[in-house]
Amino acid sequence: MRENALTAAKHDPATPTTVGGMSRRQQILRLLLRYRNSGVFSGLQLDGGLPRNTKLPDDADPAQFVSDLEALGTTFVKLGQVLSTRPDMIPLEYVAALERMQEQVAPIPVEQIRTVIEQELGAPVGKLFALFYPEPLGCASIAQVHRAVLHDGREVAIKVQKPEVAAQLRSDIAVLRSFASAADHLTRIGRRVRFADWLDEFATTLRMELDYEAEATNLSRFGQHLAPYPELWVPQPLWDLCRRRVLTMELVHGVRVDAIPPVRRTEQSMLPLAAALVRGYLDQIFVHGEIHADPHPGNLRVTDDQRLAVFDLGMVAHVPPRLRERLLKVLFAAVDGRGEEVADEIIGISTRLEDYDEERYLRLTGQMIARYAANDTLSEGRVVLEIVRIATACNLRTPPELSLLGKALLNLEGACRLLAPELDTRQVVERQLQHVMRARLVKSLSVANLASEAMELQQLLRTGPRRMSDILSLVAENRLQMKVTGLEESRLMENIQKVANRIAAGLITAALLLSSALLMRVPSRFSLFGYPAFAMLLLVIGVVIGLGLIVSALLFDRRTRARAREERGHR
Repeated sequence: MRENALTAAKHDPATPTTVGGMSRRQQILRLLLRYRNSGVFSGLQLDGGLPRNTKLPDDADPAQFVSDLEALGTTFVKLGQVLSTRPDMIPLEYVAALERMQEQVAPIPVEQIRTVIEQELGAPVGKLFALFYPEPLGCASIAQVHRAVLHDGREVAIKVQKPEVAAQLRSDIAVLRSFASAADHLTRIGRRVRFADWLDEFATTLRMELDYEAEATNLSRFGQHLAPYPELWVPQPLWDLCRRRVLTMELVHGVRVDAIPPVRRTEQSMLPLAAALVRGYLDQIFVHGEIHADPHPGNLRVTDDQRLAVFDLGMVAHVPPRLRERLLKVLFAAVDGRGEEVADEIIGISTRLEDYDEERYLRLTGQMIARYAANDTLSEGRVVLEIVRIATACNLRTPPELSLLGKALLNLEGACRLLAPELDTRQVVERQLQHVMRARLVKSLSVANLASEAMELQQLLRTGPRRMSDILSLVAENRLQMKVTGLEESRLMENIQKVANRIAAGLITAALLLSSALLMRVPSRFSLFGYPAFAMLLLVIGVVIGLGLIVSALLFDRRTRARAREERGHR
C-alpha cells in the first residue's frame, strides 16, 4: 500500500493535498521525523570541530531518503538537488545519493500540455505549429518537453510547465517555512544554520526556475557571452512563442556527454570541447557574473557538427561585481597556495556566528590550501567546497554563491572527465584565470567606467577641502567626536550584559536577605514557624535566587573549562 502511494505521488508532480488520508503537512512532518536521527545533517558538527566522515547510523539509508523525497513530488525533488550542493551540511553519502536523483516521471496526457500552450500563446496548437509530436522528448517534475516543427520548417523544442505545479510549490514552501522557523527557535542546529534564511534562498531559486521568460533571457544572454567560443552552442529561444509557462527554443540534435559512443571518440577528439567548456564557464562566472548552477551531463549535448550544446538554464545565480572580485581573489590565492589570503577573503565576505573561532579557521584553511598546492589530484571545485565546510565548522557562514561556485566547478570537472579524461583541468583553470583578469581589466577601462571614476574624483576634489576644513575646526574647538556603531550587536556587549545581569541579581539577593533579617524583629499578624510570614517569604526568594546564581556560575565555568581543554587538544 505504501509503495503504491509513493509511486502515485512520484508520477504526479503536483502531489495532492491528501494522500492515504494524510494532509500535506502530516506527510512532510512524517518525513522529517523519520530521518531526524538518520545522520542527514551529521555533516554539521555542533561541537565546532571540522566536519568529518563519521559513520552513519546503522539504519541510515541514503537511497531510501532520495526515494522518499521523490515520492513527495516537485518541491522535494528540487530540495534534494539543492541539498546536493551543500556538502558542508550533509554527509558525503547523502550528497552522492542526491546527485543521482532522477526527475524522470511519468508523462501527463498531451491534452493538458496542449491546453497550457494554447492558454499561454493564445492560439490553437495546430495554428502555431505545422507539426506537433505528442510523444514527449523528456518529462521532469516541473515541465514536459515536446518536439514541434514551425511553418517555415525549423525544428523546435517546446518546454511546457505542468498545470498546478506553481500552486503546489507555494503550498509546500509555506509548510516548510513554518517548520524551519520552529527549528530555528527551538534547536541548536537551527540557530546555527538558520533554516528559514536558507529556505528563503531556495524559494527564490524555485520562483526563477518557474519563469520560462527568465530562462529564455538566460539562453539569449549566455549565447552572446559564449559567442567567442565556437566550440560551444546555446540554443536560442523563439521570443514570439515564449511565455511564463512555455519556452520554445531551437531543437538540439546530439548525444549526452555521458553517452558518447567509443567509435566517435576515436574519430573525433573531445579535448577542444572540454577545454572550451571550462574557459567559457569561467568567463561567464567572473567576467559576466553569472553561475549556471547545474551544468550536469543531462544539460550538455555533443551535436552532429562537433559542437557542445549547453541548455536548461533555469537555475542561474547572479553574482554582484564586488563579490565576484572577492571570489576571483579566492581562486587566485588558492591556485598560488596562499592559504592566509584565502582565509582573509572568505572572512571578508562571510558572517561571523556565535562562537566563531577565527584562529582555528585560519589554521585549518591554511593547512587545506597547502595540501591543495602539493596535491595534483585535488580539484578546484572540491577545494571551494572544503573551504565552505571548514568555515561552517568554525561558525562562519559563507555566502551561498560560494557553494554554488564550488558545485558548478565540480560539475564542470565531472563533465570534462566524461568528454576528455586526458584534459588537465587545473592547468586550463590557471591559464583561464589569467585571461579573466585581463578581460576584467579591459572592462574596467571602458568609457563608462572611466567616466564614473572621473566623476567620483571630481566630487572628491570639490568637497575634500571643505570637509578637511570642517575636521580641523572641530579639532581646534575640541568638539571632535567619534561614534562606534555595531557595538550593541557584538559579543563584547553581550558579555557585558550578562555580567550586569549577574551583578544586579546579586544585589537583589543581598537586599532580600537583609530585608528579611530586619523584618524578623517586626511583629506580624501572620507567622510561619514562629517568624513573620512576609520575612520568611523574602528569605525564601533570596535563597532561591542566590542558589540559582551559584548553579549558573558553576555550569558556565565548567563549559568554559571544557571548551578551553578542547581547543588545547585541537592545537
